[in-house]
This record gives sequence, structure tokens and C-alpha cells, in this order.
Amino acid sequence: MTNLLGPQPTHLPEHTAAQAALDAGTDPAAVAAEHPDYSEAWAALAEKALEAGETVAAYAYARTGYHRGLDQLRRAGWKGHGPVPWSHRPNQGFLRSLAVLGKAAGKIGETEEYDRCRTFLSDSDPAAAEATGLK
Repeated sequence: MTNLLGPQPTHLPEHTAAQAALDAGTDPAAVAAEHPDYSEAWAALAEKALEAGETVAAYAYARTGYHRGLDQLRRAGWKGHGPVPWSHRPNQGFLRSLAVLGKAAGKIGETEEYDRCRTFLSDSDPAAAEATGLK
């Protein structure tokens, strides 16, 4: 994934307290309430809602996680394009949110947003598209 002519991969900072809470089994809603900038909590909420058939809630949770992640990516130097590696766990919350946003968009007929999310995810890291099932 190294392109010497392109932008360097962006790695979001660790969010150890929030990550530890999720890893310990804390309800993602509680983690999101305490750490509202933590995309992985929003992604977990979005995935749970989508699995439960709550498409609109999944869309809303995913959009929140996506926007929180975009803010962090920009603060980390991302200029709107370039690799966002799936292998770096702090990036996964953003990438998972993006995937659920795309899936939920597809379910409510937002074809353009579905396509945009699918392309954005694949362009960020093809491994993310593979891992999340949004190819």
C-alpha cells in the first residue's frame, strides 16, 4: 500500500480508554456517551442496529461515526484522499462506520451514497472493503 508519489497512509490516534471499555464488553451506547468522538463505538451501534433491522437508526449511528472519523482524519493530516489502513485499529471505527453507512444507504434507496461509500471504503483500503463486506 505504499505509493511513493501519493499521500502517506493516515493513522488515527489511539483512544485507549474507549477501546478498553469496548473490549471489556461495555455497552457501545455507554462508550459513545462517554467518548462521543470515538468512531468505533458508533460503528458498533450502527452494526447492531443494522443486524436488528433498524436501518434508519443504523444510518444515523453510522453517519455520526463517519463524521467523527472524518474530523479526526483531517486533524491527522488527511487531505481528502489517500490510504486509511484497515490494519491500524484506530482507523477501523471510521471504516466500519463508512461501511454501515453504505449498507444502510443501499437499504433505503440512496444509491448514490451507497456507491460513494463503497468507492471511498475501497479507495481507503481494499482490506476494509473485504473485512466489512462492502465491496
